[in-house]
Amino acid sequence: MSPNLRIAFRFLTAKKRAMLMSLSCTVLGVGLFIVSQATTSGFEGFFIHTILGTDGAMRIEDKIQDTMRSMGVSGGAGFQVSAKEGVKYVEGVEQPREIVEALREFSGVSGVSIALKGAVQLSSSFKNEDAQVFGVDLRQHLRVSDLGKQIAAGTLEDFQKSPTAALLGRVLAERLQLAVGDSFVINSHGESRRYHVAAIYETGVREIDKTRVYLDLVEARSLLKKATGASFIQINLADPNQAPALAARMEGMLGHSVRPWQEREKDWLAVFRALKIMSGITVTVFTLIASLAMFNTLAMIVLEKTKDIAILRSMGYERRDITQIFLWQAGIVLAIGAALGALFGWVVTWVVEQVPLPINSLFKTEHFIVSRDPWHYVQAIGTAVVMVMVASLVPARRAARLEPGDIVRGTAQ
Repeated sequence: MSPNLRIAFRFLTAKKRAMLMSLSCTVLGVGLFIVSQATTSGFEGFFIHTILGTDGAMRIEDKIQDTMRSMGVSGGAGFQVSAKEGVKYVEGVEQPREIVEALREFSGVSGVSIALKGAVQLSSSFKNEDAQVFGVDLRQHLRVSDLGKQIAAGTLEDFQKSPTAALLGRVLAERLQLAVGDSFVINSHGESRRYHVAAIYETGVREIDKTRVYLDLVEARSLLKKATGASFIQINLADPNQAPALAARMEGMLGHSVRPWQEREKDWLAVFRALKIMSGITVTVFTLIASLAMFNTLAMIVLEKTKDIAILRSMGYERRDITQIFLWQAGIVLAIGAALGALFGWVVTWVVEQVPLPINSLFKTEHFIVSRDPWHYVQAIGTAVVMVMVASLVPARRAARLEPGDIVRGTAQ
């Protein structure tokens, strides 16, 4: 152990209560920062996983049709310009098969599914409900969604075997009082057809579970009277974070609107970002208190240890040695506080994860969702290091400026 560190330990024990106060605030600041970020990031990650498993990383929807604007010049001649605000979107995908083939040229695409959508009305023995039919090729759709994992009752095998089989959301099935094997009627374009419930799925997103009915793509074309085309093409990516960059490339090459999940869910993502920032600012107050306590404690030690500082300077200690002694004191408290705070954060995060929290609206969960990301620990400890060490620097530099002669004469400032 270096002499400077040994002296720092001796000075540190002179103000045990004050140092414990700073240590406690550091532990709380680091620990609660970790907990707050773990919970907000956990819910955000779960939300992203839910929407990716339901609506995919990207969707190719409407065809882009540029409209040209004519501008006249003298002499009767004219020319045309294409303006961005003049872009027109033609609903749907006219040639989905060609689009799917073109998507093979893009690396990172792990799944593609053609979907046909239409508004219908479902009728059971008890009541009627408005819904949306989604016609899909099940094998394709399982590659771009978590539908296979979302089955709450029944099996997908029955859905594949029968053209009159349908998949209903849990909320819709409950409202119609339907169970697996029950029959119901779909009314569309003045025609009524009878289907049976092959399976009931639950995504956890209430609006989806209340409105979507999955049918085989061929059957949906017949029901909705749309022999060709598609409403959209759902895409899954190996790395969903690359969706915005790929969407821009696809839109330029394919001539269709391509919406990445970040754009589709930007409002909710902004809410989660705001919550993380607000919670981080709130719990950082404990770290701020710790830094102020450290500043106050070191300032008091400087006043009480002026004679000791004079002796050290007389023995040949330089100003940088005095600065190191006081910074070592802050460093010792900070190291212990960061270690205990990280442990405290891990334990509280585990406890919070066990707390029941039934949610079934934006997504479905029965308990708190947490994210055990090492980056949260780095952020918490980094914040504590910066705030505490900056606060400690002022009294440390003040102690270093003391001169032995001024101390003896009683004129030290």
